[in-house]
Amino acid sequence: MKTFHKPAETVIRRLGSKFLTYARSCSSHEETDSFLEEIRKKFPDATHHCYAWRLNPHDPEEFSQDDGEPSGTAGLPILNVLRSFELINAMIIVVRYYGGTKLGKSGLIEAYGEGAKSCVEESSLAGVIAADTIRIKYNYPHQRAVEQVLERYETFAGDSVYLADVSLEVHILQHQSQQLLDDLAALEYLGITAEHLGDKIISQPE
Repeated sequence: MKTFHKPAETVIRRLGSKFLTYARSCSSHEETDSFLEEIRKKFPDATHHCYAWRLNPHDPEEFSQDDGEPSGTAGLPILNVLRSFELINAMIIVVRYYGGTKLGKSGLIEAYGEGAKSCVEESSLAGVIAADTIRIKYNYPHQRAVEQVLERYETFAGDSVYLADVSLEVHILQHQSQQLLDDLAALEYLGITAEHLGDKIISQPE
């Protein structure tokens, strides 16, 4: 699965109508609502603001909106582009300015689909990884012992605090997290502790 690494935008024209497409990574309903509000405020005089989003890599949730276009001619083609590129935690909005010539249902499906596809193809994508977050606590003399354990795994840095002792946060692929916890538990005699904080979706540029 992938998402947008950076916001993207493209423009296409069909028989006088202009289709402006905007794409962005969104990980919650609050973010999709905020993105839509931003675009509507930017183009308040547009004929339509059609969109689709997909959220939650664990249990994908989808939604599409035609915003006054004939049913299935705008939101669904945008959603199908998100599906075909295996995008998640992602939203695409296509803004249409009507140009005076009707495109018909097939023409609308093609235009909205092409607008969304062109934006994805012009964008920078990132791989989506479902990870577990683990916090490791230890004192400085035992840092090398912790590093030797972490070197056996592919981990991603999280928020860490370096004070009198170290509180190190790492993200690790979910299928490896229990083994990491077990390896760290073997070092408890050194005062090294580890706890699972929950899961987290992280993205890595492709």
